This record gives sequence, structure tokens and C-alpha cells, in this order.
Amino acid sequence: MCGISGILSKNIQEVTTNRLKQMTDVIAHRGPDGEGHWVSASGHVGLAHRRLSIIDLSHEADQPMHYLDRYSIVFNGEIYNYVELREDLIKKGYQFTTSSDTEVLLALYHQYGENCLQFLDGMFAFVLYDDRERIAFCARDRFGEKPFFYHYVAGNHFYFGSEMKCLWAAGVPKQIDHSMLFNYLAYGALDNASDPGQTFFQGCVRLPHGHFIKIKVDELTLDIQPYYNIPLEAVERGISIQEASERFSELMYTSIRRRLRSDVAVGSSLSGGLDSSLIVCAIDQIRTGSAQKQKTFSAVFPGFKKDERRYIDYVIAQTQVEPHFVTPTDDGLIRDLDRLAWHQEEPFTSASIYVQYCVMKLAQEQNVTVLLDGQGADEILAGYHGYFVHHFADLKISDPQRYKTEFDAYQNVMAGNSINANPHKGIRNRIKHLATRHVPDIRVHYEHLKQLTNPFFTEDFYKEFSKQSRPTEYRFENLQQALYFSTYRKGLQELLRYADRNSMAHSREVRLPFLSHEVVNFLFSLPAELKIHQGWTKWIMRHTFGTLLPKEIAWRKEKIGFEPPQRTWMENQTVRDRIVDAREKLVKAGICSNKVLQRKIESEESNISRGNSWRTLMSGYLLKD
Repeated sequence: MCGISGILSKNIQEVTTNRLKQMTDVIAHRGPDGEGHWVSASGHVGLAHRRLSIIDLSHEADQPMHYLDRYSIVFNGEIYNYVELREDLIKKGYQFTTSSDTEVLLALYHQYGENCLQFLDGMFAFVLYDDRERIAFCARDRFGEKPFFYHYVAGNHFYFGSEMKCLWAAGVPKQIDHSMLFNYLAYGALDNASDPGQTFFQGCVRLPHGHFIKIKVDELTLDIQPYYNIPLEAVERGISIQEASERFSELMYTSIRRRLRSDVAVGSSLSGGLDSSLIVCAIDQIRTGSAQKQKTFSAVFPGFKKDERRYIDYVIAQTQVEPHFVTPTDDGLIRDLDRLAWHQEEPFTSASIYVQYCVMKLAQEQNVTVLLDGQGADEILAGYHGYFVHHFADLKISDPQRYKTEFDAYQNVMAGNSINANPHKGIRNRIKHLATRHVPDIRVHYEHLKQLTNPFFTEDFYKEFSKQSRPTEYRFENLQQALYFSTYRKGLQELLRYADRNSMAHSREVRLPFLSHEVVNFLFSLPAELKIHQGWTKWIMRHTFGTLLPKEIAWRKEKIGFEPPQRTWMENQTVRDRIVDAREKLVKAGICSNKVLQRKIESEESNISRGNSWRTLMSGYLLKD
């Protein structure tokens, strides 16, 4: 796990060691164990690296790494199956001087070129320069676990970095993209579903996950191509429950074992939910008889309705883990918010991000460098309760009899759930389901009406950006489409950004067993009834690992995650003062109307509330110098 940056330019005056060092200095938190800078003999290519040592701690594995007097690479991430790949390459005649996955990646590229990406089980962002072909090859992992940003002027230069602050350090102007800001304040949108490369800052582009870039260094031209997509059509409708369960178990254990490969301490985050509990219990089983004790890291909130301590304790009682706890507070949020926003760079949805930040800090204090986490399972296994809506809508048309049976079972199972709201109840939800395809238009008209009656934006700002901005349209014919959208297009990538920035803020590495592409591909090949079944989400997971998990967790109804008492936190006077300061900044910048200053600060607001207090607070950080 590391931080990377670099410059490709026709003007060799731009490619200096001093500038490369400025780019890596601002991301020193991503790699406190070492740094390296390299400029090609031609002077047109510069690569820079900050190292967090995980595999092969020797200096021979430092980067930029060079290979066969031809290739040079800066690499951020981990290739979990590097052991198997190394063995295959040795059979083909390759020799290795290090034990690192970086050298394996270089050899793999030499053997297969851009097709090397098809062999990788990992999280990664890298730039590999081929001096013979004068080509730079840049790639990002399938789901977006590792970040990659760039600034490109055609025929002139290409700057890249693990974070946008690398680009600003190199001299790229820090200018807000006001169309993104409008969409965020009006609709809560954190990205542009039609352009995944767009960020909140002009000139800073995000390389979409599952894509690579080939750059001809002499011409400075870019060719961006996708190399992966989730296969949706190959659904195995005839697979038996036993076959599905055995295959799922095999793939998950393989994924977990590979993600335990490390030359430093490995622990786990533990929320008390199904996903993290499964990983902790599986690791405990894998390490049976080992003297190495698994450390777990959890956030707890005594007295809070959604505190998960009792579920965490079920896992602790069943395993041999060494548990560690932290209780984030509103005072802590106030103390750390400036730093948290600096690390995240772009807005985040709620204070729950701070909980994860505190868990990573706890791991740092306990000297555990690598943490396994359950992120990704909700999106690929239908863990969120909103997925019931899409599943039942499909069944109602395709199989009315099974719809009635399944819906009745759902009502029975969820009868005692006081945490998650029933998405099928209430006039608002019914209207939303009936008019799904019209929701974006309704929200646009609603925004326009509110702007006329109680303006949030200034007239000029609204007029300039409202017509080119609109909420994302969500229309899914079945569960498969809904899962694909939240796994690969919108939803998971936001969570992965939070996890990367929160972990790297404390120089920690997060590994996600559920995001092995082999696991993802397999689960998308299963019919919907193995994911949502008899009123249960994640049914195949509960069925497969029901005996491994504590029964109180295996068949748990509630869905929470890292959720703090944000409503109480938002009532803190210092937090409210910061919201007022943010409103004043937005007014001064000509974005918001003066009337915003008289608005009441709400502790808990609807997700569709225009310019709600949390979004206003986050937008204030965008305007900060």
C-alpha cells in the first residue's frame, strides 16, 4: 500500500525531482516507510512513490522499481495472488530478485502486456513505463479500491497522483467544479453517473475503475479503455443450493487466505454485522492452533439505540480474538473534522465516515498495519433493505404466486425489526415506487419551485447550473440490475473512497475479501432467489456460513453498519457554528442566497432536502483555501 505520483511532459523543464518530491510530500501519510523519485534518461518521464511496507520489507522492493533495463513502475496496492502468478512465471523462465508483488507485476506485463490485468486478484493503481516502446501504461483495479487522479493537457503534459493534492502540489490550479457543487447541494450527488471521471475540481480527473490508459509519451496522446465489467447474462438458474454453497465457501476462503498474506501484522475491523463477523470468524478458524492472535477493532456507542456492542460480543465469545474498542464523540468530530476533510478532499455523506476514521486510528495505536473488512458484501449479496423493492417488483410480474409467498415471508421476518424502515409502507414510499421513472423530473420541478418560493441559491448561480444538472435516474427491472448499479456504477465507489482515505490517513491498509472478482462474478451468476429468500437478505451467505457464525448474527434482521448518534452530534453548538460559517462562505462566494443565513439548522434531515446542513458544512470545506 503506497502513494504514487508522476509527470509525463514534452517540456523536460516540468519533470524535475524537486516537483516530484513536492507531489509525494503531500501524501507522506500514504507511505511513511520510504520515498523514491526517478526521471527517465530522456527527461520526459518522472515517477515518484511513497512506501508503506507490507510485503518484502527490504529496500530491494523499494519503488520506483526497474526491470530488464526497460520497464519502470510506481504501484499502489496489493496483488493478492502474486505467489501463484510468480510460480507460473518461473515455469516460463522468469527469475526474481525480490519477494515483492511489484516485481511479479512487472514480469507479468512483460509476458502479457495489457492483458496482464486479467490475471490479477488485487486492489491497485499503477503506472508502468516501457522505455523501449515509449508507452506509459496506467491502470486501476476493477471496483475502485485504490484511487488514481490525473490532469491532462493534450499534446502537452500528463500529471497523475493517488490524491488530487498531488496535482495541486505540482501547480494544477485548485478550482471548484460548480456543476458538481450544484448537484451536491441540490440533490446530494457525490458523483456524475454519466461521467465517472468528473470530480469536484476542474482539471482533476478520476480514472474510472476497471479501466486503463495507454499514453504515447512522444505525442502525449491518451487511449482510455475498459478491461472489466461484471458479467450479468451468465446466470446459472439450474445450480443447486448445495453446489452454490460449496462454491461460495471455497471462493471466500481462498479470498480471505490470500488477503492474509503479509509481512506485517494483520487484524480486522468488526462492526457486529454479518459481513465483518464472517471474516473475523473465518480468520479465527484458519488460524486454529496458531499462536498469532487476531486483533479486532470496533466502534461502540453505549446507550445509543443502534450500538452494536452486544453483537460484537457474540463474535468475541466464540473466537480467540483480542478486541479493541473506540467511542467516537461529537467533540472528537469537531477536533478532527478539518483533518478528515483534508484527507477526503471531496464531500462525504455523513458523520459515519468519522467513525471509520477513528477505527483506523485505533488500529494505528495498536501497531496493526493491515485490516480485513467486510465492505462490498451488501452490494453483491443484496444486504440493504431497499433491494426488496426491486426484487418484489420483478416477482410481482414474472411469478405472482411466488411473489405472494415471498412477500408474506418478508412481512413475517421483518415484523420485529425496529431499526430498518419498511420500504413498502407509507404513502411517500408508495408514490415513489409507482412513479420511479418520473422521480428525477419531479425532483427537478420541486427544486425549481423551492427556488422560486424560498431561494437557496443565488439567481445567477441557479440559472447557470440548474439546466445542466439533474438527479440520477434509478430504474431497475430486477434485482440483478439494482445490484449491478450499486456495485459497479454508483454507491460502492463512494464507500471505497472513504475507506481508502480514512485508512491511509493513519497509514493503514484495508483489504476486502468480498471484492475478489472471482467472488463477485460467481455471486452475480446466482439467481435472485438465492440472495433474497423467504424474507431474508444475503440468504446464500447465511445458509453457507450459518454454523461458522454465532446464530444471533447469522440470522440477524437489522442492518446498521458504522452509524453514530449523528442527530445528537449535529446539536453540538460548535458544529452549528461551523455550519453557519459555511453558509456565510457560500453566500460570499455568490452561490447561496442571503436567505440561507436565516434558515434553521436541522439535526436530522431528509436525504432529498436541498442544501441540508451537513451538505452545507461539507461545501464550506470545498471553498477553503
